[in-house]
Amino acid sequence: MLNLETDIANLNRVGASTAKKLKKLGTATVRDLLFYFPFRYDDFSKVTPIARLATGQSANVVGQIDLLQNKRSPRRRINITEALISDGTESLRVIWFNQPFIARILKAGDWVSLAGKVEDDYGGPTMTSPVYEKVTSPNPSFVRRGTSGFYQGGNNAIHTQGLVPNYHLTANLTHKQVRFLIKQVISLANKITDWLPWEVKQNVKLISLGEAIKKIHFPKTDSEIRKARERLAFDELFLIQLQSQLVKKSLALSQGLKIEFHEPETKKFVGSLPFKLTNAQRKAAWEILKDMARGRPMSRLLEGDVGSGKTLVAVSAMLNVALNQKQAVLMVPTEILARQHYDTVCRLLADFGAKIGLVTRSQREISKSQIPNPKQILNSNDQKTKLNSINIMAEADIVIGTHALIQADVKFNNLALAIIDEQHRFGVEQRQRLIEKSGGKLTPHFLSMTATPIPRSLALALYGDLDLSIINEMPQDRKKIITQVVPEKSRAAAYEFIRQQIRQGRQVFVICPLVDSADKSGAKSVEAEYEKLAKIVFPDLAIGKLHGRLKAGEKEKIMREFLDGKIKILVSTSVVEVGVDAPNASVMMIEGADRFGLAQTHQFRGRVGRSRYQSYCFLFTDSQAADTLKRLEALTKNHDGLALAKLDLKFRGPGEVYGTEQKGFLELKIASLFDYALMKQAREQAIRLLEIDPGLNRWPALKARLGEREKKAHLE
Repeated sequence: MLNLETDIANLNRVGASTAKKLKKLGTATVRDLLFYFPFRYDDFSKVTPIARLATGQSANVVGQIDLLQNKRSPRRRINITEALISDGTESLRVIWFNQPFIARILKAGDWVSLAGKVEDDYGGPTMTSPVYEKVTSPNPSFVRRGTSGFYQGGNNAIHTQGLVPNYHLTANLTHKQVRFLIKQVISLANKITDWLPWEVKQNVKLISLGEAIKKIHFPKTDSEIRKARERLAFDELFLIQLQSQLVKKSLALSQGLKIEFHEPETKKFVGSLPFKLTNAQRKAAWEILKDMARGRPMSRLLEGDVGSGKTLVAVSAMLNVALNQKQAVLMVPTEILARQHYDTVCRLLADFGAKIGLVTRSQREISKSQIPNPKQILNSNDQKTKLNSINIMAEADIVIGTHALIQADVKFNNLALAIIDEQHRFGVEQRQRLIEKSGGKLTPHFLSMTATPIPRSLALALYGDLDLSIINEMPQDRKKIITQVVPEKSRAAAYEFIRQQIRQGRQVFVICPLVDSADKSGAKSVEAEYEKLAKIVFPDLAIGKLHGRLKAGEKEKIMREFLDGKIKILVSTSVVEVGVDAPNASVMMIEGADRFGLAQTHQFRGRVGRSRYQSYCFLFTDSQAADTLKRLEALTKNHDGLALAKLDLKFRGPGEVYGTEQKGFLELKIASLFDYALMKQAREQAIRLLEIDPGLNRWPALKARLGEREKKAHLE
C-alpha cells in the first residue's frame, strides 16, 4: 500500500537505476515526487487535423495506424520505426530512431495520440520521434469533422493531450517517466497535511494544498495553473515572512554591541584606496557605521549591482569592529570567493595590523599580524600561517569563510558583526545560526549583501526584518562593457579578437552551460570546449577549465593561476558567476547564452570590466528563434541589473517560471521575485498571525511546518 513516505524505488516500473536518477533530483519518497513541480507546460489541448498541420508547428494529432514497420538504415546502422497515421483528413508519416520496441507496443489499426514538431519531408507532413500514447477509438463524428477541436479519448492521455507538464531532468530520465510516476501517486496529494491556517486561506482566497498539487501537475486549464501556482507561491513567501517577522521580534528584544566609529582610521583606509568611493558607497557605509554605534543590533541589507563596490563598504565596517577589539565575520557561498575576499581584505588592511582568518571546508589560514592599540597603526608583514578553526576563531579579528563557519566545531570569540555575501544563497535560518554562534550575551550586528537586482519595495517586502541600503552608482572609472550577440559565421573573427586581447596582456572567460555532454542536449560543455580551444583554436596559449566536479584544491589552484595571469583563457561553468574578481580579464565569452537567464548572464558579464581596460561580452547561440535573439539583444542595450531582471521575467512569461528555482534563492521555487502583491499579502498575514499568537500554538500544523523547514535548512 503506497503512502507519502513510500520509497520511490517501490513504485511501479521503477528499478534501482531509475530510483537512483530520481534521488539525484531530490525525489526519494512519494512526498518528494508530489512536490517536484513542472517548470513549464506544452499546450496540446486542441487536436489538429493532419490536413491543417504547418511545418515547424508543435501539435497534437490523433489518428489510426495504417502501417507500422521496423527497418535498419544501411548507412547509419540504426533502427528506424516508420508508421503511417490517418485521421480522415490526410495521412502523416511518423519516424522513430532506435526504438524498435514501438512496433511491439503498437500495431496497425490502433488509435494513437501524437505530440511533436511537424517537419516537411518528401512533400508531406512528418513527425520525427514524437511522444505517443495509445488511445481509445474516437467518436466517428471526430473523424468526419476534419476540424481542430477537443478529443475526448478517455483520461489516460497525459503525455500528448491537454496542458502537458515538463520537468527539470537528469541524464537518461524522461518527462514521460516522471509524468507516469506522478500520475500513479497523485491521489495521495489529499493525504498531505494542509498546514496553512484556514483563516489565511479565506483572507487570500487560496485553494487547498492537495488541490494545488493536483492542479500544478495535471491542470485542465490555464486558470487551474494560476490558482495552483498562487497557493504554492504564497506558501513559500508566507514561510519566509513568518521567519523574518520572528527574527525581527527577537532582535527588537535584544541588546547589541556598541561599535565606536574610528574616524581617523576610517579616513586613512578610504584615502589609501587607489580610487574615490562613490557617493552611494559613502552613504551606505555611513548608514552601517551609524547603525553599529547604537545599542540595538543592526539588521541591514546592502544591495548593489555587479561591480558596484559592496565589498569595500563591508571592509570599512569590519575594520571598525576590529579597532573596537571585537570580531567580525564574512560568510560567502563558495571557497573560491572566500579565498579571494581573504586575500583582498589582507591586502586592503595590511597597514592596519588586523589579524585576518580564513575558514573553509578545505582551508584554514590566518595572517600573522595582530591588531594593535586602536591609536597605533602598524605595518603588517602580510604573512600567513595555517591553523585549525578553533585557533583561528580565538585569535582572528576578521574571519572570512563559507558554510564551514556554521559547523558544530566553530565558536566565535566575541562576535560583533556578521556579514553574509549573496544573502539569497543562505536564507533566514543559516544567518540565524551564524548569529547564534556569536559567543557572547549581546546580539551581533548583521549585514547582508546581494548583487541580485530586487526593486526596493520588493526587497523590503521579501526581507521584512532588514533595513535597506542601496548602492546605485558604479565606480566613475568603469567603462561600459561592450556586449554583442555573435553569429556562428563570425566565430573565427571573435577568436582572432580574443587573441589580440591576450597579446595586449588581457585574459578571457569562456562560460558553458554544462560540465560535459552526457545529457545529449546539444548544449556546449566545459570539457568539449576546453579540448577544442586547447588543441585546435589556441594550442599555443595556457588554457584552464573550472567546474563544480573538481576537488576544492584543484579549483583553488586553477583560479589562483588565472588570477596570477598564468592561465590566459579560463573555460568554466556558472561557478564563476558570483563575486570572482579578475581585474585583468577583459573578455567574457558565453556559449549557449540562450540557456541562461538575462539576470544570470548579466552576472557573468560583471566578471569583466573591473578595471580601467575596455571590456567585452560575446554572446553565442545556436538558436535562430526570433524571441531568443530579441532576448539576447536586450543585453547589448541594457546594463542595469534590475531592468534586465524585469525583462527576463517578461521574456520568459508565466509558463516559464512554474517550478523553476529563482537563481540561488533557496526558498523560492514557485514564487517569483516580482510577485509583489502576493508577497505583500504574505507579510500582512504573517504579522497578523503573530499578533494573535506569537508562539503559533493555535496552529500546530503551521508550527510543525516551520520547524521542518528550519531543520531542513540546518542540515543543508
